[in-house]
Amino acid sequence: MCDRFAATGSHANMITYLTQKLNMPLVKASNTLSNFGGLSSFTPLAGALIADSFAGRFWTIIVGSIIYELGLVSIVVSAVLPQLRPLPCPTQENCEEASSLQLWPLYISLILTALGTGGLRPCLVTFAADQFDMSKSGIESRSWNFFNWHYFCMAMATLTALTVVVYIQDNVSWVWGYGIPAVAMGISIIFFLIGSPLYKKVKPGGSPLVRVAQVIVAAVRKNKIVAPADSGLLYENTELDASISSNGRLLHTDEFKWLDRAAVATDEDKKDSTSPNLWRLATVHRVEELKSIIRVLPISAAGILVAASQAHGFVIPQARTMDRHISHSFQIPPASLSIFGVITVLVGVVLYERLFVPFARRFTGNPVGITCLQRMGIGFAVNIVATIVAALVEIKRKEVAAKHNLLDKPTAATPISVFWLVPQFCIHGVSEVFLSIGHIEFLYDQSPESMRSTAIALYSLVTSIGHYTGTFLVSSVHKYTGKERNWLPDRNLNRGRLENFYWLSSGIQFINLIYYVLCAWWYTYKPLEVVNDNMEGDVELAAGEVLSKPLYDCKGNGDIEHARDETH
Repeated sequence: MCDRFAATGSHANMITYLTQKLNMPLVKASNTLSNFGGLSSFTPLAGALIADSFAGRFWTIIVGSIIYELGLVSIVVSAVLPQLRPLPCPTQENCEEASSLQLWPLYISLILTALGTGGLRPCLVTFAADQFDMSKSGIESRSWNFFNWHYFCMAMATLTALTVVVYIQDNVSWVWGYGIPAVAMGISIIFFLIGSPLYKKVKPGGSPLVRVAQVIVAAVRKNKIVAPADSGLLYENTELDASISSNGRLLHTDEFKWLDRAAVATDEDKKDSTSPNLWRLATVHRVEELKSIIRVLPISAAGILVAASQAHGFVIPQARTMDRHISHSFQIPPASLSIFGVITVLVGVVLYERLFVPFARRFTGNPVGITCLQRMGIGFAVNIVATIVAALVEIKRKEVAAKHNLLDKPTAATPISVFWLVPQFCIHGVSEVFLSIGHIEFLYDQSPESMRSTAIALYSLVTSIGHYTGTFLVSSVHKYTGKERNWLPDRNLNRGRLENFYWLSSGIQFINLIYYVLCAWWYTYKPLEVVNDNMEGDVELAAGEVLSKPLYDCKGNGDIEHARDETH
């Protein structure tokens, strides 16, 4: 929660700091934040690989937290020293931009927080999930969903930052506004260390990238070998896979059958079957690990364009041109408008858990209401609605500005309430309840247990690519829409055509939704073997599968007879 509080408090209003205090042009400021946001979403992949390979999640979180704290301190230094800022420019016309020397403390802060994020984001949710029984039976025995309530806690932290910290930044001091998140993060590191003896710490199972490479190399080496029709003849080694399959081994699937060649034991491989050369022979479990990752990639890729549509941050400059008064003496800070989206998430998670799931369960028979894929699909569709609403509101805002002859006065308050922007935030919040939580749960559930930090990092990687895609989209629109009626002008949004940008984004997302539906239609959930102490076999099915007959019987000698009939 402190990580999310610090991240939101330090970055939610940063576009205001860049444009109002460092006098950056709007598009440059937007692209700067998008680029560093992309870096922050890319580094978790490296952090996840370190955690899954050798460091473990606990120590990766510790090191990442310390680096993140140094980044927060750097931005405080930037806000404290006046020589690190250009002269004030209240008119926002002919402003002196911050010099390269003045920008370096900011860039150092952004780089350090991006590196620290690499250790935190992929490990926090998986480390928390490690403390609970996340098997299918364990999940069904609880009346609550871990991922729903994890996201609820994150939303509470975000809400606090958007209301308290952003208000302080706009109305009290940027030093205090950036200092409070830094202090909160420092305290959280101390408390996390104090709780160390209480945690369940899962040992790393070795580099997942190495295992993936071994399967690919083994399959390529045996490119002339034909895999047997009977998957029971493929190589299995329970002892070898013990450290990476404590929750059960992955069962063979018929997809990507060319990879099965890696698990074909040749005469040379059988010479030392107890300790095989893993660059020549892989177990079925290791082959299925790679298949599982390949299967989730197209689904996750659909999130790129959603992240791109939300990466630009133009809603804050919009809000600055509108009437933000709640009372005669109090104005809501532009960046605090996000609280309406966060409140929607908080309420939405509770309603989803307590009302939607029981209602949907009556029709689907699924203990969790609907599958992760169905949940994500609803989120994609709702996000398109939010973008359409944003376009309609921008049209209305400019109509009011034109009516009052304010199109050429970018700093003047247009007599239209800022609360016209609230519906799009609320609809985005509904989208998050379905899409973001569903995506994280899908990655955790469908990834191999030894690669879960890496899989969660995939969510951040999708966001990273989305940020860079958003930067490319904004830059291209700004470059190619001319000087006279540029869609995204540097200083005066009243003379821009932001609504056209939203229409373009809506069209792109609609095409993306069609792509996602096709990917979800053909997706195959992973089958997982679970064997209890008396050697009776059971199968843990992911949400969405219906078992029409026993998948296999596990005999005393460990042989498995497959009889699968899966319905998705």
